[in-house]
Amino acid sequence: MKGSCLLLACLMFAGEARGQALIHPAPELTDGATASVSSTTPPAPHAPAPDPTSPSTVFRSGVDLVALNVVVTDGQQKFVTGLHPDNFAVFEDGVQQDVSYFAATAVPLDLAFLLDTSASMTDKIATVQQAATGFASKLRTQDRAMVVDIKDATRIVQPLTGDVSTVLTAIRGTTPRGGTGLYNGLYLTLKELVKQRRGNEDVRRQAIVVFSDGADTASLVSFDDVMDVAKQAGIAIYTITLRSKFAVQQATSSGKHYFSQSEYSMKALAQETGARAFFPLEITELAGVYGSIGEELASQYAIGYTPKNPRRDGAFRRVIVRIADHPGVQVRTRSGYTAPRPEHRAALN
Repeated sequence: MKGSCLLLACLMFAGEARGQALIHPAPELTDGATASVSSTTPPAPHAPAPDPTSPSTVFRSGVDLVALNVVVTDGQQKFVTGLHPDNFAVFEDGVQQDVSYFAATAVPLDLAFLLDTSASMTDKIATVQQAATGFASKLRTQDRAMVVDIKDATRIVQPLTGDVSTVLTAIRGTTPRGGTGLYNGLYLTLKELVKQRRGNEDVRRQAIVVFSDGADTASLVSFDDVMDVAKQAGIAIYTITLRSKFAVQQATSSGKHYFSQSEYSMKALAQETGARAFFPLEITELAGVYGSIGEELASQYAIGYTPKNPRRDGAFRRVIVRIADHPGVQVRTRSGYTAPRPEHRAALN
């Protein structure tokens, strides 16, 4: 807890020293990736989940329900839609849980665009802006987005809003210079989204799409710091890392296996949070990548359950989702969540 606060203080000091505006630090993560659900007519035990599209149904956030964004694909990697709550089996640390919240596409989305705008992006920024604005233009009326500029320090150029036009303006207004504080940007954006979740009673899906063209060169936090916060936050992180064609060609021509530590880190972060990692070789592939992410977000299932393990011990709980009656399908969600600690629960009551 103290270490996290110290990291935020260091990030704020570094940003002010460079004359950059940093994200205001959010409170410590206390509810992990949990939420609760209620409706105007609470369902009876074991009754089917309420229809999320019904105007009489209202979902509320809280601390009792573990929320999962679940992607289901078939053998051809096509999204499987039309499934129902009884198709899913959810296990926490090997114990099957009772699904109490289910929705297909009706849950609103809060999406953070993280754009690497370091000096190395000078010749690519126009293409990046075009691809990102194309993606943002397809957000639904109930969705919201924010734009985060990543250089030596992190700056929110557009706070979370449902006004797509202001999001597009913010993306087009980014300019490249300086180094790349990628981990700083991810760490602070995760904190900011959790703060937004606490301030909004309605249940909303949350996701981050981060684009970078190289390794982190300016962060004060480490990859492990980001991973720890990501496990608590329960926010899907889609990573797009533009590969260096020269580095790939150099490795393959010498008979070596191509390896990049930054790519490994971005892939691990995406996998841990139930998202995907993309490694395009050409900047022109970016529009297709954003399109793939948009299609996946539109095909997700939102599932929630109240853990049968009531302990607030700060331990990591491993989560597995299975579909038994559709052979050959693949299910992807985050690997688990960090349970709240006792002092967190006390602070919330």
